[in-house]
Amino acid sequence: MRPPIPLPEDRPWRVLGLMSGTSADGVDAVLAEIDPRAFPEGRPLLRLLGHRAEPYPGPLRDEVLAAASNRLDPAGLCVLQRRLGDHHARAAADLCAELDLRPDLASLHGQTVQHHPAEGASLQLADPYVLAEAVGCPVVWDLRRRDLALGGQGAPLVPLPELWLRGREPWLALNLGGIANLAAWDGSRLRAWDTGPGMSLLDLAARRWLDLPFDPAGAAASGAVHAPLLETWLAHPYFRQAPPKSTGREVFGEAWLGAEALALEALPLPDRLATLAAFTAEAVAREAARLDPVPSGARGLVSGGGAQHERLRAELTARLRVPLEDDLAFPSGAREAVSWALLGAASAQGVAGNLPEVTGASRPAALGSWVWP
Repeated sequence: MRPPIPLPEDRPWRVLGLMSGTSADGVDAVLAEIDPRAFPEGRPLLRLLGHRAEPYPGPLRDEVLAAASNRLDPAGLCVLQRRLGDHHARAAADLCAELDLRPDLASLHGQTVQHHPAEGASLQLADPYVLAEAVGCPVVWDLRRRDLALGGQGAPLVPLPELWLRGREPWLALNLGGIANLAAWDGSRLRAWDTGPGMSLLDLAARRWLDLPFDPAGAAASGAVHAPLLETWLAHPYFRQAPPKSTGREVFGEAWLGAEALALEALPLPDRLATLAAFTAEAVAREAARLDPVPSGARGLVSGGGAQHERLRAELTARLRVPLEDDLAFPSGAREAVSWALLGAASAQGVAGNLPEVTGASRPAALGSWVWP
């Protein structure tokens, strides 16, 4: 099928992928070389050409967290869309300048500030027109809402790119971003969903009690786990819900931590952080139990910022039956941006980017809306 988007037909495509995850700490930009003829059954990524991480300045991150916590009015959201667009555009333009390459297309995730799948709604902010002007190529954006329109969760969308990247041998992949998500391939069936909090609560706790954006390596989470508090948290309705399901900071974010702050502050600080780490780990373990039996011979891989949190890793090791090893295929932070580049290239080919068995959508569909420079 001839792509509906005007793109080269005589060579692989150079595709920008831009990802801002639920950790809300900045933008990861990648430029990837992709073979469009390898969709949908093959392995279309040829090579990663470059990666750039562009952290949010403090005031911008504060605005993102305010938007995610319902503390930003419509005027603030309007301006934040442009500010995030400027930040994404700078990251993309700087990466292209470093590599001295011009992309054929860009795939823009944007920053999720609200996610309400039960209402069929999700909001990712970053102005695609600013990006198109900055890099001079077509931009596909707003990839989640087609799936939502089809009755899906709009998330997770990265499991299909994971399959394109990892191939057909069994694997289990855990991503510990702001929200944790799990994907497992047994050789014939792919299952994936959000397990609950990843680093969202731990990072908010570090801001609240350490005056730091995060706890480096989880060093301060050195205390004892408060088991009664942990069990109370695990009674949350999200953990009784069967997949397909997804969640965000609206559920496990600032409001949640504020509601639990009094109980947490009765504990020594190291115990607070240790108990929050155990919450993430136990949520992952209980959700992973839905996979029983775990795919035979599956390789367990972990990525995301939480992979560097030593206490969280120890809690996961104690609870999971599958040993986890660091996913070193890409630089830290680049993997989801590569996945988004693949989803953008699939959209340009008219190839479906969602998996109904994962998101709950009524059918597969090509995702996103397009902007031309």
